[in-house]
Amino acid sequence: MQHYDTIIIGAGAAGLMCAGTAAGFGNSVLILDHADKVGKKILISGGGRCNFTNRLTTAANFISANPHFCKSALARFSANDFITWVQQSGIDYHERHHGQLFCDDSAQDILDMLLQPCRDFGVQILTHTDILSVEKKNRFLLKIGHGSFDSESLVIATGGLSIPKMGATAFGLKIAEAFGLKIIKPVAGLVPFTFTGNEKEELKALAGISLDVSVSCQGQSFYEAMLFTHRGLSGPAMLQISSYWQPGDELDINLLPDVDITEFLELKCQQRPQAQLGTVLSELLPRRLVQLLMKKSAVTDKKLRQLGEKEMQQIATRLRHWQLKPNGTEGYRTAEVTVGGVDTDELSSKTMQCKQVNGLYFIGEVVDVTGHLGGFNFQWAWSSGYAAGMAIAEIS
Repeated sequence: MQHYDTIIIGAGAAGLMCAGTAAGFGNSVLILDHADKVGKKILISGGGRCNFTNRLTTAANFISANPHFCKSALARFSANDFITWVQQSGIDYHERHHGQLFCDDSAQDILDMLLQPCRDFGVQILTHTDILSVEKKNRFLLKIGHGSFDSESLVIATGGLSIPKMGATAFGLKIAEAFGLKIIKPVAGLVPFTFTGNEKEELKALAGISLDVSVSCQGQSFYEAMLFTHRGLSGPAMLQISSYWQPGDELDINLLPDVDITEFLELKCQQRPQAQLGTVLSELLPRRLVQLLMKKSAVTDKKLRQLGEKEMQQIATRLRHWQLKPNGTEGYRTAEVTVGGVDTDELSSKTMQCKQVNGLYFIGEVVDVTGHLGGFNFQWAWSSGYAAGMAIAEIS
């Protein structure tokens, strides 16, 4: 039996953050992970450049049954705190749109930065490790295939269910259930939409087209790029709204969020009354998309001078409120995150410790806190990992 102050299950963003923080205050820390190497999601994120945080992070950028839960952790370790650490580590980075920050060079820079305090303070990391059992007596007891460990504190940082080919499993949720914790049903988030039947074939014909739209569902709206794919709809706008979408919901898409289409058509009627409607609309939208919209609309491809006021209104409504009903999403296979997880009512928002199980912590994506696209989920990993690490340090 090997003894540690703290055992962390999961060598991803949250787990590494927690380990370095706790070990920095003299705790002996062991990280266990079933994967073949640490930080795999960090390395593939942002196209290999890691969208490591978002400069504009607020609690409003997160989804949870309790929207206030994340505030404490985000305040204790903010996006600015992580940015300062990146700067002190000499990592060059740049900002893209909407406050997203990326490494200039490689995501490996962020992983190395997280691993440095682990090395400095003697954190032990075991990969290729399957955990056979977890129980608590006076201390937590974990058994693996070739031995056992015990610890005063146990941190679950196993992530969500997204991207199973990267090794994602429900292990963390099973541990939570074994200790009697409530779970908010997990679903795939930040994920492309799929369609069936004629709608699938019609959208498939538009594959490769991308345009900026405003999409709304469940009282939420996002203004980002939308991409037509062979399976349906993707792009940042669709990924963002997917975290709110529920089966049966329609997507309300404004195809021209920056254009007053009624004013545009009235102006064109004066300038080019003999022009065909489809030709004029193709100045604003891809021709293939215009053809689909005309095909599915009661408005035919008339000359502009032939359009009545009612038809003009129909066109404007169609373009501002194109309504589509997905049959589903691509699921965890391509989802970037998992929405849902360990119910935040079970945890302290300050420390991430279970209210009913002393010494047991849940951090990162396994918790029912899910960020929007754009670096917010990494920030939750840093903030929740730091909160748990500091809590462990303070009681040691």
